[in-house]
Amino acid sequence: MPTLTYATRRGELLHYFDRTAVDAWKRLTSDAPVNSIRATVRAGRNEMRRTLLGWLPDDLRGVRLLDAGCGTGALAIEAAKKGADVVAIDLSPTLVGLAQERLPHALGGGSIEFHVGDMLNPGAGRFDYVVAMDSLIHYRPRDTVRVLEGLAERTDRSVLFTFAPRTPALTVMHAVGRAFPRADRAPAIEPVRPASITRLIQSGVANWTPRRTLRVSRGFYISQALEITRQ
Repeated sequence: MPTLTYATRRGELLHYFDRTAVDAWKRLTSDAPVNSIRATVRAGRNEMRRTLLGWLPDDLRGVRLLDAGCGTGALAIEAAKKGADVVAIDLSPTLVGLAQERLPHALGGGSIEFHVGDMLNPGAGRFDYVVAMDSLIHYRPRDTVRVLEGLAERTDRSVLFTFAPRTPALTVMHAVGRAFPRADRAPAIEPVRPASITRLIQSGVANWTPRRTLRVSRGFYISQALEITRQ
């Protein structure tokens, strides 16, 4: 069940990605030149996307996959090229529109359905895999686990997601971000210790267990991938 803090942060994210950060996000997720800070974020995101895709089977034909928080669609496109039937959903109509514009004519044997809305919408049906890349890092840890619980109920194999690991470097970057004018700030991330998020999952997502994990750290991008699977 979504909480009030989840709903509040979801509204902040919608406003940010659909209005405040549209141009910046459009450049960041393209090949357009960006400054040195955003270049590290781009490199980190590319590495994380490769990591998550590498944790999926090489052949995804016949697999139904949810890209939860698809943004501009890069991961959804790569998964579809591996044969997956992807449901790609994001809160931001603007980002989903951009993802549709960037959709290549040929996707191999896969397909993509784009939707605007909440990743917890049960109307999307069941999935073999769920991938939530950097779409849960703004939520409080307990809200993140509630989201994972909701996703796991509709997933048969594994859920791959990322969280913001609590590190000294990330703490400094978080503090620097607070110095920007409020109108220019991204919604705050919610760092959490890996051991803490693991314990919360073990106690909050019944019959699922954490498996492999990997941290990607590239300059101003620090994020950690975690796979949870059915026991």
